Amino acid sequence: MAEDARAQVAELDFARVTPEEFAKIVKGLTRRQIAEIAEGELRTRVLTEVFGRMGRQFRPEAAGSVRALIRWKITGESEVVYETTLDDGTCTVREGRTEAEPRLTLIMDDAEFLKLVSGNGNPVTMFLTRKLKAVGDLSLASGLNRYFDIPKA
Repeated sequence: MAEDARAQVAELDFARVTPEEFAKIVKGLTRRQIAEIAEGELRTRVLTEVFGRMGRQFRPEAAGSVRALIRWKITGESEVVYETTLDDGTCTVREGRTEAEPRLTLIMDDAEFLKLVSGNGNPVTMFLTRKLKAVGDLSLASGLNRYFDIPKA
């Protein structure tokens, strides 16, 4: 991607970018470029779009009867929290933290999050190198990628 990655991402019509196209964009970004994107209103747009697509990327046949609240803490210029609820073949996503106790909490910075959800990061390697922290049900964490269509870049 060109030097001014922030401007190029800011110009994207996220509604028209497929998950595979987004994965290719993320793959072409350096950690520094992701940090530039992960600021202010553009960060909010990117996170809103990614979490907004989770329900569409959900694979109910793979999740089966799994019931779990997954809390995502994305660190960066500020901490942003989203929660994903898997409940007997459905997936709902909401911004913010509820009082409910999550079965799994995933904590990572913006770059690792974008790499993870775009299929450009190996969750096991991220966990072992402490770029991804998982608190709670680690067996749920290890199988989470089966429950969503993760794009390939």
